[in-house]
Amino acid sequence: MVKILILNVDRDDDFGRKAGVQSPIVGVQSNLEAAVRLGRSDPEDSDLNAVFFAIRVYDAMKADGADVELVTLCGEINVGVKSDLRLVEQLDAVIAQTQASEAVLVSDGAEDEYILPLIQSRLKITAVQRVSVKQSRHIEDTYYRIVKLLDEDKVKKQFFLPIALILMVWAVFAIVGMAASGFGAILFTLGIYLLIRTFNSEKKLAVVWHEFRQGLLLGRPSFYTTILAIVIIAVTVFYTFDHTVMLQSNPLIIQVLSFLTDITWGIVAAGLLFVFGRVTDLFIREKKILWTYWIMPFSLFAYGFIASSVCKALSTAIMNYITQNEFSIEPFLNLSFVGYVAVGIIIAFIGAVSNHYIKELHAIDEYELDIEEQTTKAAKQAK
Repeated sequence: MVKILILNVDRDDDFGRKAGVQSPIVGVQSNLEAAVRLGRSDPEDSDLNAVFFAIRVYDAMKADGADVELVTLCGEINVGVKSDLRLVEQLDAVIAQTQASEAVLVSDGAEDEYILPLIQSRLKITAVQRVSVKQSRHIEDTYYRIVKLLDEDKVKKQFFLPIALILMVWAVFAIVGMAASGFGAILFTLGIYLLIRTFNSEKKLAVVWHEFRQGLLLGRPSFYTTILAIVIIAVTVFYTFDHTVMLQSNPLIIQVLSFLTDITWGIVAAGLLFVFGRVTDLFIREKKILWTYWIMPFSLFAYGFIASSVCKALSTAIMNYITQNEFSIEPFLNLSFVGYVAVGIIIAFIGAVSNHYIKELHAIDEYELDIEEQTTKAAKQAK
């Protein structure tokens, strides 16, 4: 006749911790005594229900003539790998002792059923019996599933990160006495977070953070030039905004154009610093020049001359239209506008032509180097 184990699993070892019972607990009488000791220690423990339910299953199957044995396995308080290894060791010992080949698992919650695959690898599971207190059905399962879900790294980053950002931003504004402005800052921070999530830019931010950390630890020039570039942009923005506030008597479009005009050369300076740091960094590390950055200074200067002149001329034209109710193209025809735009176009043209020439020259050098390497390899193979 096939030997069947009625398995009750106490994965977090309530019997051992609360009642001092050694596991595995084999036999009906041993399980009854263990249940009494646990009941005297903690009458509300759900493992009591599981033990008595397992005894009822045992009695029912015994009455039907089945060859059964009742066993309770206990793990560790720190549920996880260590706990499951202990359960498996006890199960192997019980199988060797009873020579059982099938099992009926009695469980008091979803947590214990995580060991089900481990049991199935050793015994044939003929049934799984779930037992729970009627007044709290599904509460333990729901709680455990939520805890397990929140323990996953992916869920933690999606769930806890926005909450952490809200708390940090609110705390900073509360410390500086600007709690009323904290709500707006929170909305701004969450908006940036949602944009990052929407465009899947997490990896790009991780690369930026890695570069920032490496620059700090290794003293790369790009780290310091990037910091200086950020400072220049921040100072330019605040200074320009302060200057724009003094023009509140002007229309909004004039204020915006004035702001864009004043911020232009700050952006150019910050961009030049950033490019210089990147090129210097690469030259120090790999002893080569990154020619793809050649066009950047030309583009930045061209942007500076053209953008500043266009914004200034457009602002003057709109202001004349508002005051005189007549649109004039005279601001776009004066020597200053034409000269700035011409200089910007010339710089952009020189940059584009020289960049094209350098790319071709660099490609030829790489091709000749590749041919030379192939020739050297062929000569070595011939020898």
